[in-house]
Amino acid sequence: MESVLLGDEDPTPDTGVIRVAAALDGDGACIAEARHLAAEFLGRARTGHGLTVSDRALDRIQLVVSELVTNARKYASGPILMDLWIAGDAVDIAVWDSDPVLPVARAADPGRVGQHGLEIVMAVVERFEVRREPVGKRVIARVNLLDAARP
Repeated sequence: MESVLLGDEDPTPDTGVIRVAAALDGDGACIAEARHLAAEFLGRARTGHGLTVSDRALDRIQLVVSELVTNARKYASGPILMDLWIAGDAVDIAVWDSDPVLPVARAADPGRVGQHGLEIVMAVVERFEVRREPVGKRVIARVNLLDAARP
């Protein structure tokens, strides 16, 4: 089953925020679908809105989308909601799932096989936040659209 697009990339009136949202069904193809939706959204931001989106930022955003959707699929059952919005020089990526357990980054361990996704996400984002929702949780990460070095 394919994702369902819930919104388009037109700027929200009075805010200038460019946004897209999608419902993913949580099957094995949803991770690739989420990456594809993110790439299309950023491509439209480049061509349709004249925004600067570096190739490095595009790669980071797709990586973060992959990791967040992978975690949602792995730890929660049912649909996954993904929301992307651009305001200023950053994109926020929000992923909602039905599992109320908040993710915790584990300490770095080069000997551990797997479970490094949240570690990786936190290393490449400008901001990371987890919100408990009435049902489940929402994980939000911010990635700069330019190649500015992180502090």
